[in-house]
Amino acid sequence: MERCAARRAPEEERRVRANAREYNEKFQYASNCIKTSKYNIVTFLPVNLFEQFQEVANTYFLFLLILQLIPQISSLSWFTTIVPLVLVLTITAVKDATDDYFRHKSDNQVNNRQSQVLIGGVLRQEQWMNVRVGDIIKLENNQFVAADLLLLSSSEPHGLCYIETAELDGETNMKVRQAIPVTAELGDTSQLARFDGGLRQQLLLCCTQGRERHLLMPSCSPGPDTKLMQNSGRTKFKRTSIDRLMNTLVLWIFGFLVCMGVILAIGNAIWEHEVGVCFQIYLPWDEGVHSAFFSGFLSFWSYIIILNTVVPISLYVSVEVIRLGHSYFINWDKKMYCAKRRTPAEARTTTLNEELGQVEYIFSDKTGTLTQNIMVFSKCSVNGHSYGDVQDMLGHKAELGERPEPVDFSFNPLADPRFQFWDPSLLEAVKLGDLHVHEFFRLLSLCHTVMSEEKSEGELLYKAQSPDEGALVTAARNFGFVFRSRTPKTITVQELGQAVTYQLLAILDFNNIRKRMSVIVRSPEGKIRLYCKGADTILLERLHPLNQDLTSVTTDHLNEYAGEGLRTLVLAYKDLEESYYKDWSERLHRAGSAPEAREDQLARLYDEVEHDMMLLGATAIEDKLQQGVPETIAILTLANIKIWVLTGDKQETAVNIGYSCKMLTDDMTEVFVVTGHTVLEVREELRKAREKMMDASRSVCNGFSYQEKLSSKLTSVLEAIAGEYALVINGHSLAHALEADMEVEFLETACACKAVICCRVTPLQKAQVVELVKKYKKAVTLAIGDGANDVSMIKTAHIGVGISGQEGIQAVLASDYSFSQFKFLQRLLLVHGRWSYLRMCKFLCYFFYKNFAFTMVHFWFGFFCGFSAQTVYDQYFITLYNIVYTSLPVLAMGVFDQDVPEQRSMEYPKLYEPGQLNLLFNKREFFICIAQGIYTSILMFFIPYGVFADATRDDGAQLADYQSFAVTVATSLVIVVSVQIGLDTGFWTAINHFFIWGSLAAYFAILFTMHSDGLFRMFPNQFRFVGNAQNTLAQPTVWLTIALTAVVCIVPVVAFRFLKLDLKPELSDTVRYTQLVRKKQKTQHRCMRHAGRAGSRRSGYAFSHQEGFGELIMSGKNMRLSSLALSSFAPRPSASWIDTLRKKKGCEGSSAGSPGGAADKTLRV
Repeated sequence: MERCAARRAPEEERRVRANAREYNEKFQYASNCIKTSKYNIVTFLPVNLFEQFQEVANTYFLFLLILQLIPQISSLSWFTTIVPLVLVLTITAVKDATDDYFRHKSDNQVNNRQSQVLIGGVLRQEQWMNVRVGDIIKLENNQFVAADLLLLSSSEPHGLCYIETAELDGETNMKVRQAIPVTAELGDTSQLARFDGGLRQQLLLCCTQGRERHLLMPSCSPGPDTKLMQNSGRTKFKRTSIDRLMNTLVLWIFGFLVCMGVILAIGNAIWEHEVGVCFQIYLPWDEGVHSAFFSGFLSFWSYIIILNTVVPISLYVSVEVIRLGHSYFINWDKKMYCAKRRTPAEARTTTLNEELGQVEYIFSDKTGTLTQNIMVFSKCSVNGHSYGDVQDMLGHKAELGERPEPVDFSFNPLADPRFQFWDPSLLEAVKLGDLHVHEFFRLLSLCHTVMSEEKSEGELLYKAQSPDEGALVTAARNFGFVFRSRTPKTITVQELGQAVTYQLLAILDFNNIRKRMSVIVRSPEGKIRLYCKGADTILLERLHPLNQDLTSVTTDHLNEYAGEGLRTLVLAYKDLEESYYKDWSERLHRAGSAPEAREDQLARLYDEVEHDMMLLGATAIEDKLQQGVPETIAILTLANIKIWVLTGDKQETAVNIGYSCKMLTDDMTEVFVVTGHTVLEVREELRKAREKMMDASRSVCNGFSYQEKLSSKLTSVLEAIAGEYALVINGHSLAHALEADMEVEFLETACACKAVICCRVTPLQKAQVVELVKKYKKAVTLAIGDGANDVSMIKTAHIGVGISGQEGIQAVLASDYSFSQFKFLQRLLLVHGRWSYLRMCKFLCYFFYKNFAFTMVHFWFGFFCGFSAQTVYDQYFITLYNIVYTSLPVLAMGVFDQDVPEQRSMEYPKLYEPGQLNLLFNKREFFICIAQGIYTSILMFFIPYGVFADATRDDGAQLADYQSFAVTVATSLVIVVSVQIGLDTGFWTAINHFFIWGSLAAYFAILFTMHSDGLFRMFPNQFRFVGNAQNTLAQPTVWLTIALTAVVCIVPVVAFRFLKLDLKPELSDTVRYTQLVRKKQKTQHRCMRHAGRAGSRRSGYAFSHQEGFGELIMSGKNMRLSSLALSSFAPRPSASWIDTLRKKKGCEGSSAGSPGGAADKTLRV
């Protein structure tokens, strides 16, 4: 976002006075007008052109245009360059203008929101843009906040205000703000009108959504000075590997262009020196040219102008158009639309689509990404007794399908009807007055930061900071301990029908370091008690020694819960003496007011009081897997995509989820668990893991080819390992593994494993793991998450995907793509990503081919025209070739083409591998395209040149003339490139047909029009060759020449593709073949059924196959390619060409060399 005010030096102090606009204006504070747009009507044209000419390609063509205006070197009219350049600039400008229009629209929507502002003692409706620093604003319930504000008073008791920051940071939890006591009672308008308090410190609150009845606040920091605008930094621009390769290739092409210019310039100098001198009488040099050397110098620049089409001006715009089309396909995909949440998939960027087809590593969060993040109170342990397991009549654990009716909470009128629990013994313990159970639920109803809103009598709505906390408070509510309301100093709980108000003395809040939270309350009887809940790794070591036996039992329960994939918390309490609490409270007050090291002092005091606690029990919350997660992970794994889970959960929970979603399987060779607490321990565990994997590979491959594969490259272990392994590592071990001297060892070990799970990791560690893979692996990474703790990981990866789930929208706002369920990732990558990569590669190959075929004809012609920089084609054809004749067909192919249908893309994951290996467009493929273009240009020039040397017209006149030759070559070129794109197109639509044949028709229509008598009469100096096209194309010799040229250009390509299809088919070719066989079989079955209806006698045979079906089965041609293997296909020596590229197993070479090796090779999917 752009700030509407220029950057100023940081303010050390801000003076603000309420109800004093004149006083505040002398400080020249910014207005409250928000501006994220870049242009206005006056600045759009100059600013946009300036930005566009910062692109090297646009500057290059502007330079060419300037050269064309110099008569001594220009052999083409200026419009041959300016027309394409203006078209490119116009399309880009329209796109930028459209984007900026929506920014203006959004700005206007925000700036024109209404607020009640106190002006002259009266509340008036003001637009947000007119709010000034120091204005007092009245906010109603659910209104948006106009600026950064200071809370003066609230209609709630004690000046409390509850705010939601979802629009700012994506978090849906409620946050509490409280007015200072001095202003808390200023609720009357007349009192506020007389209020002229001042502020000398800049207070930056967040731009939030108020949720109270009404608030009164003065504006402190408006518009661009708000925290939201100050922190809205520029998003890092991500570029694809194809972008980087394309920039390199364009530089190479430019170097090739310079080389061609130098060659032709030298040729011109030699020709002028040896031959041109003899013709000075009737072919003099141009004015100012006095030597052959200078003539060659001018010729160099002339050929740079003529041959500039090898660096295509429309390439970048065409790429952006194609990417935009791919983005719309993602947005419009109904199969990625979540009807439950009414959330479609969204491509939030248009620059990364083809990279979706090249992903090798996926880094995923667990909670809310793989799981639903809808927490359900499932089990608990209270005083050593576990509740939640449902038992049948015989006392055995009941299966899911045998569960009885859920517990009946009808005794509690305040129970949440959506809550379900299956063990009635826990409710019986509550009703029987079990003190430990009562204290357990009392803790859950008091130790939290949940906000309660009672819309009507008995209808409670809880707003929690996390789904876990909401689930725990809801459980306590249903079991009779109902949290009703809170004030800054009290919490009211209805315990088994009786309202009890506790005095809230202190809240020791949760953070990522403490991993626990506590409250200190005073009961109505005057007893002071601390209640604490937190992670087991933190809380169990803070218990009183008297809890050893109970701790042992509870630990067993915790391990059991974690093994079931449940999220656990430990609950404890501690009674405090009055004298100790007073002393501790005074020290807490002093620490809270300390000017330095405030956080450290508070942490020490928190740690002091949270010791020697008594264990109450533990909770277990279920976070169910999202639908389709196991299947999605299995399919992505078959596509050779490695999935790493980075989660903050404990190891047992993460491992269980790994098994549930099929990342970990019982068939794996071994699952390595790294839990070392020191650098030496972690290094030793990683070393042992690598040794085990290497020993297993040596035993499989007999140690022969394995040693050959080992090299200094990082991928050596990955290539050599045989078997399936997994790695599980804890956060404290990961901290050591990510150190500079061990990160390579860790990555080497992890990359050799099929699955990696990192537990107890921080958001920073998530980003560090992604950065580590990016740093050492030449692979495309994708990070997917749903919460604010995943943002750093999402921004670090090549591609970031946000799940619009339960944790707000911050991950979505930071992402490149977003949708609502993890299972859609399979379709995003295997269908949209693979198609985008395929289309972009085919587009680029054809684009470079057609431009070289078009341009290189000028190069060959230079050797036959005395290197005079004469063009083969007329200038109008040069202008329209890339704009009209060949632009739309290649765009249609780039947008709509596909090799196999979407069902086959999902069914055969191995189709994804060519993108990972970058097989479809690389430097080798580029040179092949260039070679084909040069080959086409040679035939395009020399065949017509040879024919025209001796050909005659029907009337016996000489056929050869410059314009007839130009028409013949141009017509041959358009036909050949049109046929070529027809061969390249794998999926024909009506649009493809219309663009290809329409472009041919447009060529002939324009050609005959430009050589018509009408245009000659209107522009005699521009269209001199009247009737030339009609006369030339009326000659059979010309059409035979065009046909011969087309056949010679196309037949080798067709022959090569047939041979490749037969000798070395790609997997997509095989899939298409099986699809054709299936269609043929369906037709034959339909015919057989139709024919069988004529007879009245039923067949007595058990088999109903037609003749030859057994042979078809034995050949493997009819077999459906399984997602797991294609072992039914008839083997060819080249069938495993992708595996050969990957060199996955060192023993493949020896097995292939055995007598049965060729027969054992199968095509893998």
